[in-house]
Amino acid sequence: MFEAVQSLKAEYAELERRMSDPELHSDQAVARQVGKRYAALAPVVRTYAEWLQTADDIEAAKELAHEDASFAEEATKLERRRDELAEKLQVLLVPRDPSDDKDAILEIKAGEGGDESALFAGDLLKMYLKYAESQNWKTEVLDSAESDLGGYKSITVAVKAKGTPEPGEAPYAKLKFEGGVHRVQRVPVTESQGRIHTSAAGVLVLPEAEDVDVEIDQNDLRIDVFRSSGPGGQSVNTTDSAVRITHIPTGIVVSMQNEKSQLQNREQAMRVLRSRLLAAAQEAADQEASDARRSQIRTVDRSERVRTYNFPENRFSDHRVGYKAHNLDQVLNGELAPVIQALTEADLTARLEAVESQ
Repeated sequence: MFEAVQSLKAEYAELERRMSDPELHSDQAVARQVGKRYAALAPVVRTYAEWLQTADDIEAAKELAHEDASFAEEATKLERRRDELAEKLQVLLVPRDPSDDKDAILEIKAGEGGDESALFAGDLLKMYLKYAESQNWKTEVLDSAESDLGGYKSITVAVKAKGTPEPGEAPYAKLKFEGGVHRVQRVPVTESQGRIHTSAAGVLVLPEAEDVDVEIDQNDLRIDVFRSSGPGGQSVNTTDSAVRITHIPTGIVVSMQNEKSQLQNREQAMRVLRSRLLAAAQEAADQEASDARRSQIRTVDRSERVRTYNFPENRFSDHRVGYKAHNLDQVLNGELAPVIQALTEADLTARLEAVESQ
């Protein structure tokens, strides 16, 4: 542990030096990366410094205890504090997902269930927007396809933090376990007999990549333009503003049609393409991907679910960690903190066990 901390302290000092160099800020993308890494290492350096200081304080308290017995109790408290700091430091040193300090791209797609599934996709969107608002994050709809009844066949949203968040507090770190199939059980608005139906929607969460994260050769892209379709203004079906980008080497396809400008749609498509390529590269480089990454089911099948939203019982369940609560109305209003905390703690436990078994 000592060697690991010394290495990180040296990196922290170097990052601090770089941040004071005016030339760094001529490239804002690189400056943001340096700032995020600096913020990620700060808790390690602070905790280690306090751990060292506590050792000196314990020694001083024990010496003073010879003259004043009250210092013996202080020494005991300091020893407990030092143990707590050692445990905290061990957790901080566990290898983290390299994308945990990034913003997120959130995609929601209707699956089985027709119009009811699209309406549920809209409910999930509202839930995530409410949660983002509670975290003081900014959201931006990149693309959407509405259904006839007001839900969404699909919608893509960028979720961005304001400033530089603390480790574990960035949008991707909080939202990454949301990926997977979400199942709903309720009486659809289209059901005249009052029968409960089951439908599903899929959620995919990607870390938003920056230009420095992924290098894209323009020769690897096929870009097609076409006319927008669906609800919209006068430009719908009259101009070739929609854009479809195909990354030929991987076969990844991204389409955007929300904006009236072809250039804007192209920029939005490139944002999503970079994020998908980053996620694909990370998965390829790490075959021992986390359970969270593997759980982001690409097929929207009711049998491959991570969550169930049961309206008749007001019940909310996450099947990966056995989390269950009867406050579905509050969850759909954005109160996701408890289940996100449960998933984060389960992931940390798994990573600690992996380190200890090495």
